[in-house]
Amino acid sequence: MKAVVFTLGCKVNDVESGSLIRGLEELGYTVSRELEPADLYIVNTCAVTAEAEHKSRQAISKALKFNPQAKVLVCGCASEKNPAPFARREQVISVTGAKRKGKILEIAASGFSRELLGVNIDKEDKIYDEMPLPECLKTRGFVKIQDGCNRFCSYCVIPYLRGRSRSRLLESAAEEILKSTAQETVVTGIDISSYLDEKGRDLADLLFAVEDADTRIRLGSIEVSLITERFLESAKAVKKFAPQFHLSLQSGSDKVLKSMNRHYTRGEYLEKCALIYRYFPDAAITTDIIVGFPTETEEDFLDSLRIVEEAGFAQIHAFPYSPREGTNAWKKYEDIPAAVKKERLQRLLKKGAAEKRKYMEKFIGRTLEIVPESFSDGYTEGYSENYIRLYVPEKLEKRLTRVCVEELFRDGLKAVCK
Repeated sequence: MKAVVFTLGCKVNDVESGSLIRGLEELGYTVSRELEPADLYIVNTCAVTAEAEHKSRQAISKALKFNPQAKVLVCGCASEKNPAPFARREQVISVTGAKRKGKILEIAASGFSRELLGVNIDKEDKIYDEMPLPECLKTRGFVKIQDGCNRFCSYCVIPYLRGRSRSRLLESAAEEILKSTAQETVVTGIDISSYLDEKGRDLADLLFAVEDADTRIRLGSIEVSLITERFLESAKAVKKFAPQFHLSLQSGSDKVLKSMNRHYTRGEYLEKCALIYRYFPDAAITTDIIVGFPTETEEDFLDSLRIVEEAGFAQIHAFPYSPREGTNAWKKYEDIPAAVKKERLQRLLKKGAAEKRKYMEKFIGRTLEIVPESFSDGYTEGYSENYIRLYVPEKLEKRLTRVCVEELFRDGLKAVCK
């Protein structure tokens, strides 16, 4: 039997799909991540934007073009938010949500028992749902340690879909990280900054527990509240820690941050950046910034523009505000014109590109460590420990390799083996 697990959205979805793939393989399926002819399609949906929801629905039509008689199972945030459009499709035999995705494996193992089919959205959000270990990836692996979110940012629908924050037992998470055969392992979750297992152990405790791991350890997106001396000491203790901190910002304006329900000021954010640089002088601080939030004036936007340089960002991910039905911002504020958002976005991206170049130039003539990912056009490509895209003009084995940086090249740096 052939199955396809098709994923939309975030890295957490991707990890959960990896667990579904492993589980299906153990049931005897041959599994692919790409839409192609198959007997069973599992669509792991996303609802972070209206466009993501639309693409999630489209994925079913695309899958059925390969095999109109195939069985389709749907899970994820879009089906949690609005299961009806998925359930209406004749070939969709089961619709589950964003929680307990392992139920998909129960359905397949039962031979698609009628008792388990239909719309079955699990509302339980107090216990962390353990799933099979994801499929093994030699270059970069992901370990999920947490699910759900308690922050309720005014623009975000995810806490309503994923449920409250819940964390994996430290021993379980540490064991998976320590056994990882990937050259790099990314610790991920919906909000890993809130990681706190049932015995009261936090992310710093987890890092101390895996400090001797053979895999390079990189963290997913983190929040300002996580940055303390104790946490940075735990990161410093890790033998192969990747000093990239994706520290979520969203706006450089105190007024906008307050209306977003983000619980820090721009001054506090910059203090946390300074603390990171104290422990890791060459750290890459990367971030997300929303442009055109409804309360954002031109002066507020200029605050976001200024903080890009003040924080010394190595890279920014900037995107226009997208109203999401059901959020507080959607209920409370009128959207601003799309043309204003587009113009501000272009200015911010230009500033971000200049700061990225400035950051990368610091490493010309220095050594970095690449995790090779691919080889094309005569270059091995991969990322350094501080998340700079590296290009090496020879084919490298897929293992951590020290290289010397020569010059700026394409969207990153050109380097040669020492």
